[in-house]
Amino acid sequence: MEARAEIRISGIVQGVGFRPFVFRLAVRHLLKGFVRNMGDAGVQIVVEGNRGNIEKFVEALRSEQPPLAKIEELQLSWQPPTGEFTDFQVSPSNRTSLGLPSVIPPDLALCDDCLREMLDRKDRRYNYPFITCVNCGPRFTIIEELPYDRVRTSMKVFPLCPDCLREYLDPVDRRYHAEPTACPVCGPRLELYHPSGEILPTQDPLVEAAKLLDEGHIVAVKGIGGIHIATKTTDDEVLARLRKMFDHPQQPFAVMAKDLDTVKTFAEVSPEEEEMLLSYRRPIVILNRSSGYNLSELVAPGLDTVGVMLPYSGIHHLLLRAGKDPAYVMTSANVTGLPMIVDNEEALTKLRNVVDYLLLHNRTIVNRCDDSVVKIIEGKPAFLRRSRGFVPEPIKLAFNSGLSVLGLGGDLNVTVSILLGNRCFLSQHIGDTTKVETLEYLQDAAARLMHLLNLKKVDIVAHDLHPDYATSRLAPRLAEKFGARPIAVQHHHAHLCALMAEHGIEEMVGVAADGVGYGPDGTAWGGEIMVARLDSYKHCGGLMKQPMPGGDLAAIYPARMVAGILWGHLDREELDQLLQDYCPSGFKHGARERKVVLHQLERGLNVFLSSSCGRVLDAVSCLLGICSQRTYEGEPAIKLEAAARGGDASEAEIDPLIEKIGGRLTLNTSRLLLDVLSALKKRVPRRHIAAAAQLAIARGLGLMAREVAESEGIKTVGVSGGVFCNRAITTALRREVEGAGLKFIRHEALPPGDGCLSAGQAVVAAKVKMTQ
Repeated sequence: MEARAEIRISGIVQGVGFRPFVFRLAVRHLLKGFVRNMGDAGVQIVVEGNRGNIEKFVEALRSEQPPLAKIEELQLSWQPPTGEFTDFQVSPSNRTSLGLPSVIPPDLALCDDCLREMLDRKDRRYNYPFITCVNCGPRFTIIEELPYDRVRTSMKVFPLCPDCLREYLDPVDRRYHAEPTACPVCGPRLELYHPSGEILPTQDPLVEAAKLLDEGHIVAVKGIGGIHIATKTTDDEVLARLRKMFDHPQQPFAVMAKDLDTVKTFAEVSPEEEEMLLSYRRPIVILNRSSGYNLSELVAPGLDTVGVMLPYSGIHHLLLRAGKDPAYVMTSANVTGLPMIVDNEEALTKLRNVVDYLLLHNRTIVNRCDDSVVKIIEGKPAFLRRSRGFVPEPIKLAFNSGLSVLGLGGDLNVTVSILLGNRCFLSQHIGDTTKVETLEYLQDAAARLMHLLNLKKVDIVAHDLHPDYATSRLAPRLAEKFGARPIAVQHHHAHLCALMAEHGIEEMVGVAADGVGYGPDGTAWGGEIMVARLDSYKHCGGLMKQPMPGGDLAAIYPARMVAGILWGHLDREELDQLLQDYCPSGFKHGARERKVVLHQLERGLNVFLSSSCGRVLDAVSCLLGICSQRTYEGEPAIKLEAAARGGDASEAEIDPLIEKIGGRLTLNTSRLLLDVLSALKKRVPRRHIAAAAQLAIARGLGLMAREVAESEGIKTVGVSGGVFCNRAITTALRREVEGAGLKFIRHEALPPGDGCLSAGQAVVAAKVKMTQ
């Protein structure tokens, strides 16, 4: 029986070879009709033919879809046949929305087929670094608007040559409607620049750049989502110069190695880490150093790990194949907290005095996108940064609010999110919004994401509760612009709701542990136990509130936290001597500064209270002589984790002491630090003390969460916050929770750090609005 069907599909179905797949499938099932992209609405398919063939065709759409496609919703409607079609065609895109939001695919690492062709001397794209097909290449970073067609990407300025056009129009070719496709005749080009802006004459800019790197030069390299700064990883002198030029005295640099075998010469790689390294997403993966580690200590000072990624573009593959070093530093070209440089003119201006050469191409980066960073904990990913390779894939929600919500995030490590229907779209990593340039970037990223989702306004603008965050001050202005309602969301409630949204639940006992978040009592929270629901929370306990002498200075110089935590437990002279003996480099101005700090504590002058878990870890790190000054976010705690590797917690007597203070469960962190001091005086090796302190914090948080879960009759405990990038703490807390027969959940699709805040804010705001 002849029939006609209209099929509407939403999900990741644009930019992943879906239309060529549909064409081949329709021809195979003897169907006539068309397939086309539909603006923000995904893909529309209309077919006529035998009804049984159409049913098999629809079944095959799901079962045989391209590996990078993801069908989230398929709507099928049967209609009387019209006989209007003579064959099956891929029709031009229609920008009319069908009301089913589509998803732009993330940027995809170079596929094996394209890599093979690029290295084949007989292929017309031999050594062409911008080679791509429907299965790989840039997507999000080049798209200007939907539907995803070449004319709406930054490739529109590169008209296809006859050979490329023939491939582009051939339904059986791998480059059929591959929008970024190009070749040396018609595509983007690389040039090697001197910092003065002069183009250096060279037959092969990539080979010359590799030679310059091996000679010890610093080279800026423009890739897919931005510009990297590259150097050798085996040369202390050039790494020291790089650190001085970019004012990164201690911050670990990510490195790129040409293949997995090379990575295994200097790092340990588990099966899960190998899978992540080789995936089409190609994030930076945090790996433990191996016993054969042969890179400079200046790559990641004071750490037992190294952040590694494999090449994900033709530029990277060719550069590393031409070089001799086992790996090269590939760090973002930006001052800490500022947006990564993506524009050639900006690079030539801002990098003039800090790099020796620049390898730049002439394809515009529409949406800058930093590299993602992932750490595998107990076989599952924990994101330090979710960006290239993952953005803008949404998180699917267990509810549909019917609202559109813009979440602005917090202060540091910011992302923005847009909640639309039953999906939440997170932006790429944005950074530190205390910087004007980054706040402007946030607004631009939000506007671009809204544009891609065909949104001209939103119903709600959600933001952090902290009144002084730049994003909190921006929220009312954006709300007025969109005719929306601003809603403030408590920092740690947002953390926990992002986790619940990720796992599709509406209630849990949450452990939120990080550096700082504004509490409704006006103090700095950061180690909290809550009963969390998507529209509300109950604060049940947490870490003891401790004085921070000098406020934010105590977050930079953790010796101040040592003083604050131990104040009142040692007499003034004894505390002063302890700080002198164990934290000698923790006070820039020596005895005079210590005297001022102790005076502040005595009089309560410029002293703020905080229950931050991050600040306690900082204090332990400082007291153990591991880190006395924070030069990058989380540094003392990260180095504490490194120092604890191989430690035996049973060698130090450090146990959690939980008390009831003000009706809430409280972990006594002063007692914990006194136990650390006692172990030090007994000359227990530092690695054992570090391991024991981390374990005590994890067990203390876990025991409090267990007690709250039992009293509230809740069976799930979840954790969120930057502290849960720590492998030992996360693992120990899980064991404590599961030991009581409770379900333990943590982030796997979103960062546990502040990169998840915007999603949590959007979810809370939508739920609050729904209940009103």
